[in-house]
Amino acid sequence: MSAPRAFTLDNGAGLSLTALDLGGCVTSLKVPDRQGRLADVVLGLSAPADYARPHPHLGAIVGRYANRIAGASFTLDGRAHRLPANNGANTLHGGPAGFARRTWDVEPLPRAADGSVTLLLRLASEDGDQGFPGRLDVEVRYTLTPRMEWRIAYRARCDRPTVVNLSQHAYFNLAGGGDILGHRLAIAARSYCAVDEALIPTQVAPVAGTPFDFRAPAAIGARLGEPHPQLLRARGYDHNWVLDGQGLRVVARLEDPASGRAMEVATTEPGLQFYSGNFLDGSLAGRDGPLVRHAGLCLETQHFPDSPHRPDFPSTVLRPGETFASTTVYRFIPS
Repeated sequence: MSAPRAFTLDNGAGLSLTALDLGGCVTSLKVPDRQGRLADVVLGLSAPADYARPHPHLGAIVGRYANRIAGASFTLDGRAHRLPANNGANTLHGGPAGFARRTWDVEPLPRAADGSVTLLLRLASEDGDQGFPGRLDVEVRYTLTPRMEWRIAYRARCDRPTVVNLSQHAYFNLAGGGDILGHRLAIAARSYCAVDEALIPTQVAPVAGTPFDFRAPAAIGARLGEPHPQLLRARGYDHNWVLDGQGLRVVARLEDPASGRAMEVATTEPGLQFYSGNFLDGSLAGRDGPLVRHAGLCLETQHFPDSPHRPDFPSTVLRPGETFASTTVYRFIPS
């Protein structure tokens, strides 16, 4: 494999992003604090070549199916499809050679009239790729706008019925270092997906009265030590929140009080996987040292985990003639 190629976007107002053709991995996202000082607010590995080695999907586009599919199999239109298991008995983020491990075609687009700058990423996933049926042609656009937004637009089309769930797996740390336990998070969701020991959803449960209630902003570390069975099961937060509302709407806000950096998350997706970096264990070398537990967090907009087995969840089935389209916006604002 040739060395990954890096591409950089700059909105001219203090927001810049660097991404690789390998996995579409975002290796750097620089944002000013309340004093105008820049820092990287996503975790990154020490060198681009490190992304060719196994890593926990740092900054990557994950698919063909983001999150978990139980039993590494599903049935669609009466036909069973076997997938490679890479998370115990289950398939995680599309399998061991999912979209995060693929080299994408990347094209920088001309600056738009409003000053926005865009990278267009394309990938063709052939019929049978990681066991998934049908060819899937995927386009992802990373755009930085003058409004201090990182916009991600996904589109996909298939030639046979298949399942699709795409997401971006950036690990955020708005402080630019240390841990994220003091970050304050709000999520517009009245319920979440409770999980079993393998982190497969078992039921949709209300957040009221639990450590999963982020309807009002709360420090991430404030309730991590509570003996709630779901926190113990995942060693922290690694769950899907069932988002309120529909269409492109603001669904979450993350704030680092010390730096004054804040980030709003808007999406068209029905779910948000909040992962508090529980399984980072210091074995990976980051830009500024080992990546340890709670060094970053993920806010992955998505459809729900294991939807192919759950007809009560929003469908992830895509059929020929249809277009999968999804938008997520991370907007950086002073606090």
